[in-house]
Amino acid sequence: MAAHGRRRPLVLLCFCTLSLFIIAHSQEPIVAADHHAPEVDNPHTASETPGNTGGEPAVDEKLWEATAVGDEALHDATTEEQDTPAHETKVSPPTSTGNDDFQEELVIRPLHSGDIYASFQFRTLWHTDFRRSKVSHYGLFPKSLGQVISKFSVRELHISFTQGYWRTMQWGQPFQSSPPGAELWVWFQDTVTDVDGTWKELSNVLSGIFCASLNFIDSTNTVQPSASFKPLGVGNATDHRFLRYATLPREIVCTENLTPWKKLLPCGSKSGLAVLLKSEKLFHSTFFSQAVHIRQVCRDWECKSTSLELRQTVNVVFDLYTSAQGKREWSLFKMFSRTLTEACPLASSSKIYVDVTDNPGGEQFELSPATPLVGQAAVLGDRRTFSVYDLMQQATFGAAHSLNLLIRWKSTEGQMLRPLLHAERYVAGYGLHTGEIHTVIYNFHPYRSFPVLLLESVPWYLRLYIHTLKVTSKGKDNKPSYLHYQPAKDRVSPHLLEMLLQLPPNSVTKVTVEFERALLKWTEYTPDPNHGFYVGSSVISSLVPSMVAMETNNTGERPLFSSFFPNKEESSYFLRIYTEPLLVNLPTPDFSMPYNVICLTCTVVAVGYGSFFNLLTCSFQMEEPSAGLAKRIANLIRRMRGVPPL
Repeated sequence: MAAHGRRRPLVLLCFCTLSLFIIAHSQEPIVAADHHAPEVDNPHTASETPGNTGGEPAVDEKLWEATAVGDEALHDATTEEQDTPAHETKVSPPTSTGNDDFQEELVIRPLHSGDIYASFQFRTLWHTDFRRSKVSHYGLFPKSLGQVISKFSVRELHISFTQGYWRTMQWGQPFQSSPPGAELWVWFQDTVTDVDGTWKELSNVLSGIFCASLNFIDSTNTVQPSASFKPLGVGNATDHRFLRYATLPREIVCTENLTPWKKLLPCGSKSGLAVLLKSEKLFHSTFFSQAVHIRQVCRDWECKSTSLELRQTVNVVFDLYTSAQGKREWSLFKMFSRTLTEACPLASSSKIYVDVTDNPGGEQFELSPATPLVGQAAVLGDRRTFSVYDLMQQATFGAAHSLNLLIRWKSTEGQMLRPLLHAERYVAGYGLHTGEIHTVIYNFHPYRSFPVLLLESVPWYLRLYIHTLKVTSKGKDNKPSYLHYQPAKDRVSPHLLEMLLQLPPNSVTKVTVEFERALLKWTEYTPDPNHGFYVGSSVISSLVPSMVAMETNNTGERPLFSSFFPNKEESSYFLRIYTEPLLVNLPTPDFSMPYNVICLTCTVVAVGYGSFFNLLTCSFQMEEPSAGLAKRIANLIRRMRGVPPL
């Protein structure tokens, strides 16, 4: 008792000291170090420019803003804003720490075929430089990707997973093209000594991050382009020794790839536009593509400092008959089985754009709820008009505190603007010995010719006869102004063919090359060899003439879907398209015969060897027959009486 009595005052003294310490520090801001938690600034300095210590207010440099339609709509919007309480007028964006910035947007384009195209863009800017300093703290930028970039000295990284094929002639051009399957191309820094070894390690790490089969990328499907795939970020590198490009055309995209992709977002899939990314709806569509792009971008017009940009995109096309039950009526709930209730709390901008360019006066379709905000942007060489829904405005969600956009079609008339550049590819010939690869490129511009850069990556088991290469336009030979060919090595590297072609106006250009099929070893065939072998898509890059003057200032604020490719000329825009992948049949042996031989051999070995082994190892013993039931009962009784058994 005496020992416990002396210990109690010491415990009370420690408890009182700890309580005073907590009360004294309860008013200090707590900086969260979690990946998804923002850093909190002093609210009195939130209006200052990041890095400005003089206390001057920040200058609003917005170059692209939505405007109201008409005076009546502006009056209605102003009246509604005045009637709304002050605490519900606008959701205040999070105070920026000066190191991170996150934006999200959704673009909805009704297609003339009755389908609908939805494009998600999530952009995370990190004002840091991995090449100069080692980073140990991460805010909005995902730590998993940051460590990969730092460890493997990655300058740019572009990866995409696509299920389905984009139908250009029915849907027009997408905001960002991607080939079917998986695509990965990386620019490494010039400090990397072993590029091939680093590329192999990087593909294996990305395979684990995205739960994909990128570990199957090796030297047999990796090429080093000499002219295609220039850096999309800061700089104009010409040393293509640090560039690697690979595709897996047979990669199957499923929810296992989407789940880790969503975990890279600052808010995950719990709030904001990412709430709509429901797997069972996205993969029940005609076309689905997800991508991750990492590059260095300029912070200002003079580009004195750079930032690291992470851009995550999702492009999906919903079919009219499977998703909308054959009705030309769409809504967020029908497409994604969910509605929007709030923006991502960590986002500085959250908007929805609905393309209403082909809907003058609401003749084609009706959009509800209506919005007084509209905007224009130059996209793919054409100026488009959009209805804008700002999710940072609480009035956007209405009294129900939920946003469910509804598109109801009124008329099926109207023509889609045909894209200026289109390409197709197919295999010709008969038999399983030789064949031809035909790549057809269309230039639909009525009076302008422009050059295109064609890249072909063909596996080694299709042995190209490069002397049979033939390029024709309008029935005449079209000699390439640049030609680079790297022959394949059996079981080591694929063929690489790059050429620069000039497309005449309103013409069809056909590129033809013959090949011979190789006979593989029996261990090199796939489990389903009769299905065929996939050949990756052709890549066509070009500066296409623009219908309108394009904006060359890429640092100004504008919609994310119109600012991915850098643009240095006002009269043209950069476009990259992909053809279909090829499915080629190879000479395939009858694998049923080896199966029969293996089964027969195993049966003979099992029966013959098993019997012989038993004869050599087993010993034979004589066993007396067991006594009957009556005798066993009699012996039991005799044992109980103490009499010897019979």
